[in-house]
Amino acid sequence: MKLLLVALKQTHRPGAPFRCCSTLRSSGSPSPSQDEVIVGSSPELVRALGSQVEVRPGFITEEEEAALLQELEPGLKKKRYEFDHWDDAIHGYRETERVRWGPVCEGILNRVRSLAFPQGSPLLGPVHVLDLDKAGYIKPHIDSVKFCGSTIAGLSLLSDSIMRLVKDNSPKEWLDLLLTRRSLYILRDQARYNFSHEILKDEESVFNGQRVPRQRRISVICRNLPD
Repeated sequence: MKLLLVALKQTHRPGAPFRCCSTLRSSGSPSPSQDEVIVGSSPELVRALGSQVEVRPGFITEEEEAALLQELEPGLKKKRYEFDHWDDAIHGYRETERVRWGPVCEGILNRVRSLAFPQGSPLLGPVHVLDLDKAGYIKPHIDSVKFCGSTIAGLSLLSDSIMRLVKDNSPKEWLDLLLTRRSLYILRDQARYNFSHEILKDEESVFNGQRVPRQRRISVICRNLPD
């Protein structure tokens, strides 16, 4: 299966962020709130994208994460990590699509769908599963508008990571999202069409000035169909 991406060649290193969050918490602390996991180049940008970018820390429980992994790991272990993506957008990954799920996992995905997508919105049938090696990363890209609709929603398993959004025609405008383990992120509309998104390399994984070590990461991604 080929992930449908449009890779962007530009690179970006943000300057000092607008800090809308407190310091990072230890792994044993309660999940941070929505306001603690997004920083941006300006308060105006954070406010402008407020309804189009969401991070929901602790969206699933440890038991629900274990249920998802139990279904996914047997198939993923049969695949090798690849370091040459067809359009050079991803390095150190393996991926699959899944249509059928057990009752617990189907319930989790129904919660994602009901929160992320408008009622009655036609959804892309298979759920995309992307497994990034610890040394893997995703370059800046915008998902193809030909095959994917206005909304992307993804669960983050196994590791914290940093997702960076950069405005396509104005690289000084950016957001960093702290995707904690077991969180849900949602990108809609302008954030989906006008901003690239990427998952930072482990050695670049810094949020609001603090190091966020990145391990192997599995994302479970739902998308809707184009209008």
